[in-house]
Amino acid sequence: HPPPGIYVCAKCGHELFSSRAKYEHSSPWPAFTETLRGDSVAKREERPGALKVTCGKCGNGLGHEFLNDGPKRGQSRF
Repeated sequence: HPPPGIYVCAKCGHELFSSRAKYEHSSPWPAFTETLRGDSVAKREERPGALKVTCGKCGNGLGHEFLNDGPKRGQSRF
């Protein structure tokens, strides 16, 4: 099992995010300011301003990243 505070892919266990990068926002979905590692997730544009986010190891769908929608102006979120 991964150490406490590490979010992993439900399908393959690949480490994705640290709980230290999580922040509160208006959506019911968890949001993070950064990934744990550079290869934690893969992203592709699904529509303008919205990226589909998948596990960097197995490709399991993790949700979306909306550009310019985060805790700081100009910062995107996962």
